[in-house]
Amino acid sequence: MTLLTRRAMTTAALAGTLLPGFAHARQRRPIVIGHRGCSGERPEHTALSYERAIDQGADFIEPDLVPTKDGHLVARHENEIGGTTDVAARPEFAARKTTKTIDGQQITGWFTEDFTLAEIKTLRARERLPQLRPASAAFDGQAQILTFDEVVAIAKAGTQRTGRTVGVYPELKHPSYFASIGLPTEDRLVALLKAHDLNSATAPVFVQCFEVGPLKRLKAKTAARLVLLVDGDGGPADLPGVKYADLITAQGLKDVAVYADGLGPNWNLVVPNDGQVLLPATSLIKDAHAAGLAVHPWTVRAENYFLPAALRKGDAQSPAFLAQHGDVTPVFKALYAAGVDGVFSDFPALAVAARA
Repeated sequence: MTLLTRRAMTTAALAGTLLPGFAHARQRRPIVIGHRGCSGERPEHTALSYERAIDQGADFIEPDLVPTKDGHLVARHENEIGGTTDVAARPEFAARKTTKTIDGQQITGWFTEDFTLAEIKTLRARERLPQLRPASAAFDGQAQILTFDEVVAIAKAGTQRTGRTVGVYPELKHPSYFASIGLPTEDRLVALLKAHDLNSATAPVFVQCFEVGPLKRLKAKTAARLVLLVDGDGGPADLPGVKYADLITAQGLKDVAVYADGLGPNWNLVVPNDGQVLLPATSLIKDAHAAGLAVHPWTVRAENYFLPAALRKGDAQSPAFLAQHGDVTPVFKALYAAGVDGVFSDFPALAVAARA
């Protein structure tokens, strides 16, 4: 997202309260998705983060997926890894620093597609937002970058450890860009879903993407449930001239339902705020449900920085004010009251507690 998952047991759970079929999802409790794991407390997309999310009660853990030079899908927020690994401090990789244009934006740094998996595995993860999350940054250097296979293994181990189904919720990042440089990611992901017995509509998996074309292609290749991500601004990188706002009208959502099973909107599109207070819920949930789509908003964060003024806590004059935790529970409760089918959070424990 943008800034700033024992087989019989699984099948039974999918038929029950944890992983609802969309047709009857409205009577089931919302799922909690650990956004990049428990990324508010541990460096994102690491075993530290995913395992903590599972222990806090997350129903799903979310890896953003980007490819390496040799075609492996690894879990990183972006393909630029200067801000989330120690690559900048590694002299052997200094010459890999470069500038690229990705989805129309010029970015300078180090990119996964310029490294083999073996090279990626020598790097160590770092906190992406150290000023907001210094306690997480204390874990810098302790964790490797994970492949999608390793994330699935963590989810399966979590299922065995906790006795409840833990799913995976991968996001394909910049698929059109990667296709343009000869590293298409859709078929790679489908092969991995099949290898891990996740290639069905009842498997504990959702596949998400901000682009439309890749979801349409995936629809023809996998029975796994697909989710279109949308933001309040901009539009799909593969559809110049199309805005996300066009896709979330009542008619637009019916069109989305042809190739997707769910919608992943910025939570402000469900429960807006004016910078000061939360406002009444919009019609998005009602319209999406009418189109047959589940709705899983992203991403609820606890820090004052991400909350409207009325929910912020602490001394506004303190240098640490924006990093302090505010009163995020009303956001969760407003989303649940609006009828969401799930919610992404960097703090799964808080989402689980508010759901209870």
